[in-house]
Amino acid sequence: MKKVLIIAYYWPPAGGPGVQRWLKFVKYLREFEIEPVLFIPENPSYPITDKKLESEVPDNLQIIKRKIFEPYSLAGLFSKEETETISSGIIADEQNQTWLQSLMLYIRGNFFIPDARKFWIKPSVKFLKDFLQKEDIDTVITTGPPHSIHLIGMNLKEELPIQWIADFRDPWTQIGYHSKLKLTKKAQKKHELLEGEVLNTADKIIVTSHTTKAEFESKTKKPVFLITNGYDEVKFSEPILSDKKFSFSHIGSLLSGRNPKFLWESFRELIEEDADFKESFRLRLVGRVSPEVIKSIKENRLEEHLELIPYVSHREALIYQRKSQVLLLLEIDSIETRGIIPGKLFEYLNAKRPILAIGPEKWDVQKILEETGAGECFEYSDKEAMKIKLKKLFSAFKTANLNSEPQHIAQYSRKMLTGKLANLLR
Repeated sequence: MKKVLIIAYYWPPAGGPGVQRWLKFVKYLREFEIEPVLFIPENPSYPITDKKLESEVPDNLQIIKRKIFEPYSLAGLFSKEETETISSGIIADEQNQTWLQSLMLYIRGNFFIPDARKFWIKPSVKFLKDFLQKEDIDTVITTGPPHSIHLIGMNLKEELPIQWIADFRDPWTQIGYHSKLKLTKKAQKKHELLEGEVLNTADKIIVTSHTTKAEFESKTKKPVFLITNGYDEVKFSEPILSDKKFSFSHIGSLLSGRNPKFLWESFRELIEEDADFKESFRLRLVGRVSPEVIKSIKENRLEEHLELIPYVSHREALIYQRKSQVLLLLEIDSIETRGIIPGKLFEYLNAKRPILAIGPEKWDVQKILEETGAGECFEYSDKEAMKIKLKKLFSAFKTANLNSEPQHIAQYSRKMLTGKLANLLR
């Protein structure tokens, strides 16, 4: 059985979307005659945890852990809340940033390049050079962000005769929050240089969206492969009953940039226009929510219809998806986010509930929703079209016909996607 080393930062008990992709790949790789070996930090700093995910780690999986130094731990001495905000990627709009947030963003962007996990690179390379030769492993996969993980792979590739595959769960210099890091021209150039070196040194590159694939293909002649995120089949001991209310649910972190004010306005106007809508409507936000988003919701007098639920385990999140009447998928309205396909989209597909997506023009999500017939995508300027859609959804809800039967979603199952990965590894 072929052995493959996977270098990752996020691993159970880490929570959130960053851990799901490789946890599921590892779950199925053995079925394709590939034995995964994990290399992860011994003392990572995870903004959120989900200990229930540890039960999904395969038995007898070889996991190598080495200590990591992270400056976030020092910054946390000054303000734990500020530090978690920066490290988790929930960056406030500039006018809403505290002076400490602004300072930390400047330091994060200009002194820790590519990111604050850079201090793990040298000791990891030193250790893994001997480990790979001792274990006779000739294939290494790095997954980022954090993109410093890719620099471990690049250094190993330069020193050993290995196959190195770089997996980008998100873009690097084109990711939405990159412009908020208060980068100097010198720092921006350094990010671009490192990105180019990684793309041109790796043997193969994996991305999660069509837009990122096209972007990277313009920067390198190395082969770039698309393997999206996906869904895993989950069994529940009891049937999950749909909400009696006309519920709209967003599952996951809701950043300040993902704030569709026109949607909140549309809900308010429909409440004012239709007593039945007012009686039935419920807005449920599960996970960490930016104060700016809550403020916008309150400004539209939706408090009595709002249900705020803190971060829940992944399994609980799947239950909320299945019980909701409509699932909200929200993304920042910018060119940089066209290639961001949230991992929850594929779980939404498998939940088989109507999806209402709001994001940038030419968003990759729109193509998937059109192909599967699982929902509809709107731009931030589509208020009138949105109100028409909301009325149609409510009409279907009142007649018990609010259903979704998406087509062709098997291609997004985790096992099917792992088969695509296994072909690349061979």
